[in-house]
Amino acid sequence: MDYVMRAVRADEWQAVKRLRLDALRDPAAPVAFLGSYEEAAAWPDAFWQDRTATAAEGWKVRQFVAESSDGVWVGTVTVLVERPEDEPEGAEGAGYGEVPAVAQGHLVGVFVRPEVRGSGVTDALFREAVDWAWSLSAPRLERVRLHVHESNPRAAAFYRRFGFVPSGRRIPAPGERGEWELEYVIERG
Repeated sequence: MDYVMRAVRADEWQAVKRLRLDALRDPAAPVAFLGSYEEAAAWPDAFWQDRTATAAEGWKVRQFVAESSDGVWVGTVTVLVERPEDEPEGAEGAGYGEVPAVAQGHLVGVFVRPEVRGSGVTDALFREAVDWAWSLSAPRLERVRLHVHESNPRAAAFYRRFGFVPSGRRIPAPGERGEWELEYVIERG
């Protein structure tokens, strides 16, 4: 089957919500995502409408989806733009509460449905997201990063295969269980 990689449109908030809730039901969700299905399911429609509109336009955030030829969304990744001049905004904002040293893209919300994993969809989504990050000129991003839970070796293996390398930096994983999120990066150049 063929898939199209594209940015979400502002009016697609219901599909964004559905895909996120499906992602939060995935068995890997506890080590892959911040938040829970119960929290996300309780958010009002206005939250999803705003989130989708924000991710569809502008340069600060962009959400990409993989869409099958019959209109089914099978995957997603979101790019957050983080700049040294930005204020820290906690886990969803600039640098997980830190101000970044350089302008960078931060990949979050990675999800591909189990039935298409290993088919090239994740590679195509990442190419779309990273290409978009490199296409920005104001700000010009110097690197793209992401975090992977130390107990998610399948995701870490994909990130390394794609070209991300461990930076050596780690941050505490949410939940205060003594677990770590490892940073992986691709530098411009």
